[in-house]
Amino acid sequence: MKTILYATDYSKNSVAALKYAQKFSKTMDSLLVVTHVFGYGMVTESVVLDDPELRKNALKANRTRLEEFCKEYLGEDRKKTNIQIVPIENMSIVDGVIGVASEWHAQIIVVGTKGESVLKEIFMGSTAKQLIEKAPCPIMTIPTEANYKPFKTIVYATDFEEEDVYAIKKLSEFAERFEAEIKMVHISTKKAYSGETQMEWFKDALLEKVDYGPLEFQLLLSENIFEALRTYLGDVGADLVVMLERKKSGFLKKWYHADKVKKMETYGKVPLLSFNEGNHEIFHFSAEL
Repeated sequence: MKTILYATDYSKNSVAALKYAQKFSKTMDSLLVVTHVFGYGMVTESVVLDDPELRKNALKANRTRLEEFCKEYLGEDRKKTNIQIVPIENMSIVDGVIGVASEWHAQIIVVGTKGESVLKEIFMGSTAKQLIEKAPCPIMTIPTEANYKPFKTIVYATDFEEEDVYAIKKLSEFAERFEAEIKMVHISTKKAYSGETQMEWFKDALLEKVDYGPLEFQLLLSENIFEALRTYLGDVGADLVVMLERKKSGFLKKWYHADKVKKMETYGKVPLLSFNEGNHEIFHFSAEL
């Protein structure tokens, strides 16, 4: 069975992500694992004081709180969903979430966003940055106002590079599940514009690897790349925007000079799916589900 992992900090900002993850898991006929990472142990003079009974009680208390959180915000949908409650003790939120994702072989990790400003970080702040870099599967961040609906229009922000071809190949398997159109958009400033030759090369390379009908290519020129993408997502009615995080420099990093993928909050109501070069291959929600 496919597995979706949802991680929460119990904040109101994470509620929309819980509801989204529940409906998404139902559509995908997937197990939904709900986790919260909590720290344990008192540190005094560099010595960790550990008590097995207190540790056991802390785990029990967090399991109860997670269950109550799901009941409060999912209501009757809680009973209709295959949910596994998995609190995890770890002094590192990143290591804790990654540990649960690895143990349950998650295909995707769903988290909420922090606040309504598109320039604020994901609800776990620097933790989300590390998750995007280190997680064994892609990360989906859900805005506070997002409501789940089957994906019909998926926008992939591309730099017309070879890595994009393989990421889109995996994405097309997912898109086929929804019969969704994939719109590939590249946005450049006039100064950085290198002509349409690169786009034509990318089209040819992609169509050699990807046998998927509803594909569209768009090249936009703008001095305000962020605003151009935001407008484009609204114009095409995007249900999901997808980006690939790279180790080397790419157009995503050029946008904000400090890893735009890690700072953006999915443009209003549009969820963001963040691949990285090392984990996009695990994203295999095929049409055969």
